[in-house]
Amino acid sequence: MTERFSNDFRRFFLRGLTAVLPAVLTVAILVWVFAQIQKYIGQHINAGVQWLVVQFTTIVTHRPLRPEGLDVLWDKTKVVWETYHLGWIGFLLAFVVIYIFGRFVASILGRGLWQTIERMLTHLPVVKQIYPYAKQVVDFLLSERKLEFSRVVAVEYPRRGCWSMGLVTGPGMRTLHKNIRGDLLTIFIPSSPTPVTGYTITVNRKDVIDLPISIDDALRFTVSGGVIMPISQQLSRAEIEQARQGVFPSPQTAQNKESTE
Repeated sequence: MTERFSNDFRRFFLRGLTAVLPAVLTVAILVWVFAQIQKYIGQHINAGVQWLVVQFTTIVTHRPLRPEGLDVLWDKTKVVWETYHLGWIGFLLAFVVIYIFGRFVASILGRGLWQTIERMLTHLPVVKQIYPYAKQVVDFLLSERKLEFSRVVAVEYPRRGCWSMGLVTGPGMRTLHKNIRGDLLTIFIPSSPTPVTGYTITVNRKDVIDLPISIDDALRFTVSGGVIMPISQQLSRAEIEQARQGVFPSPQTAQNKESTE
């Protein structure tokens, strides 16, 4: 009885954890991002706004201007800031600053300047070991320029008998088409667990098998290392047992089964 309760508890606890954990991690990551924005940008903007308030009050009250501001005015300004919880001003302005910086980087001048800064970062000791990989992760999550994949296929790579899942990006190069005289496909083979990296290969169209799954399912399959299998591709226990015994359904039978499902 105790053993059965222990097994049930472990099974249902893991099931509940699997359901809750993604949402908790998502909220935790968003909270962390907002906290970093406030910590490294927002609070400094708050200090700048407070300095402007102090200088404006100094001018209005006809007091002598000082670059650092009068201590009395600083104390009053900080009390007002804490009393009315005005810390959100810096947080809001941080988003405005990031937006303006994004507009600048998108301009011709800003793009060239930022590329120069990035080249410098990739040549600095220690920084060059961190920045390129951090940039890859951020670009994969936030970049608007995504690779355009047309469909998911399986191809024998990196050797015969070893099947890899790939994403078709387009036809082969013109020179390859002329020399090989075949119908070629360019395929991106994503790596696990970071599908932003991988290998690009060109193969004959007849050497690939189209997989009836979406791009999102393919990426989830890659990120999880094959653990998250698309539902349409999951084998039943009977099919697994048949495969172990070397008994496989004919392609026509499998196709009829998929169409009925």
